[in-house]
Amino acid sequence: MEFVKVNQFDNLEMSYICDFSGGFISRSYDLFSQIELTDLNKFILEKSVFGTPIFKMGNGGNKIMLISGIHGNELPPQIASLKIMNELLGCEMSNTLYFIPFAAPKSSMNIERTFNEMDLNRSTHIKNSLSNLILHAALELEIDFVGDFHSTSQNSNPGFESIFSSKSPSPESYLIANYISRDVGSEIISFDFAGSSYKGAVEDVCNLKGIPSVTCEVLSPFGNVARGSVEKSLSQMKSFLNYFGI
Repeated sequence: MEFVKVNQFDNLEMSYICDFSGGFISRSYDLFSQIELTDLNKFILEKSVFGTPIFKMGNGGNKIMLISGIHGNELPPQIASLKIMNELLGCEMSNTLYFIPFAAPKSSMNIERTFNEMDLNRSTHIKNSLSNLILHAALELEIDFVGDFHSTSQNSNPGFESIFSSKSPSPESYLIANYISRDVGSEIISFDFAGSSYKGAVEDVCNLKGIPSVTCEVLSPFGNVARGSVEKSLSQMKSFLNYFGI
């Protein structure tokens, strides 16, 4: 995967996961109205028209990937991802961060859970699915850790603020979840073995491939932004990075 330096921003490079998933985020009032139109955010929105962009900050140290928008109707983490990117832009880093703020811009535009009728968090093991392409990018880039950020609605699964992890075959997944839980209070949902409950979650397949990963959920109605949910998702992201000393 080839990254290109973005000259208008310090310490930012970008590439694409694929070119068939693009969408006009500005067409989604519920999402777009919550996005501060900084120069960086406008740039990200523009690039999201053409596919799923991936952004890189820093060099050296751990390679850490943060993903949001695997479900396009889960809005708070997508907004939080833009916020943390703006905070970190231009900062000096001893690690390498990769951000996918809109995993499926088309789904985010349409506020849809699925992408082309496929649940991306049940299809990471399916060859050439969009989430499978994200997995292969993580493997190609030799990513060390993955945080996948979601939101959940009441009376859904899990229906409360939480962190999914597993103890095997990547035990650090459980350690990361414990750290975030102690830090921000999110409840841990842990499995003895990744993928034992259901197949195809980004976090599970990454853990099975030897990349310690967690899924962080905040509470917000699907397609909406509950009060405080963006801030809570942002705190989960910051805690995830703080585990690595960032």
